[in-house]
Amino acid sequence: MKPLFKGKHFITLEEWTKPDIDTLLEVSKDLKHKFKHNEPTPYLLYKTAFLMFFEQSTRTRNSMESGLAQLGGHATFLDTSMMQISHGESAKDTATILSSYGHGIACRNCFWQIGNKYLREMAANATVPIMNLQCDLYHPMQAIADLMTIQEVHGKTEKLKISVIWAYAKSHKKPISVPVSQVLLFPRYGMDVTLAYPKGYELPEWVIEKARKNAAEHGGLLTITHDQEEAYRNADIVIPKNWGSWVTNQSDAVIDDLLEANRHWKCTEARMALAKPTVSYMHALPADRGNEVEDSVIDGKHSIVYQEAENRLHTAKAVMAMTMGDK
Repeated sequence: MKPLFKGKHFITLEEWTKPDIDTLLEVSKDLKHKFKHNEPTPYLLYKTAFLMFFEQSTRTRNSMESGLAQLGGHATFLDTSMMQISHGESAKDTATILSSYGHGIACRNCFWQIGNKYLREMAANATVPIMNLQCDLYHPMQAIADLMTIQEVHGKTEKLKISVIWAYAKSHKKPISVPVSQVLLFPRYGMDVTLAYPKGYELPEWVIEKARKNAAEHGGLLTITHDQEEAYRNADIVIPKNWGSWVTNQSDAVIDDLLEANRHWKCTEARMALAKPTVSYMHALPADRGNEVEDSVIDGKHSIVYQEAENRLHTAKAVMAMTMGDK
């Protein structure tokens, strides 16, 4: 861990250089090793972080809470519906006050066209690092754990064909933040990224432009297709996951005609057979079993979702240790 990271915000990996991200991965791997061998990691003794959640969470909340405890600190969970935010208190006032009480603020706010702006307003007024636990545009905690898992399983990233594929789900209208973060990050590590979705589920044009720029600079590739079979064919890694049609339709309705017209966008054994024999199946979880994916796939030999989920702990610890630590 290097002092130069202390106080650095973690809102998007686009604001971290590739050497920064490499250091983050090195720290994550070291923390994972120490965790497995019961070695103490008292890097944030007596440090406090506030975890603000506008939405539900399982992996993110627990990786942050248990992670900070393992680093010797304390995490305070804040349900924003029980805060003065629910009565209109500004992001500026919240960030200013919480900064004076502790050493870091982490927030999940996925409301479309609100979440990232809220985090930016907090960052402009905080005196401690702001950590993005998922907003309407980015999920850097998930993306860095995905990258760590890919390196562990495949031993490399260059020229891997990794397919980010829209999948049918009806549990709720999900943010675009996971696929956005993946298509921006993976080309920076030389991966050949295929983005597949039915028309109507586009990502913002600025995301595509930036992803192509990242690919050109780092030897990666970005291909867009509306044919899911093409995305599975010869893939090294597939990430079939739902996201909402926020770019083309800002309605909060979960189920509509566009969604129902694309029920066939599903990860099946037959489609997995189109990929390489060593293909990995990934998902940020929770998966909408039976809709996004067949149980036999997510529970099968190609699935690395639990390793991916476990790495959320170690990467979260690395983010906190680097941005909140003194050394």
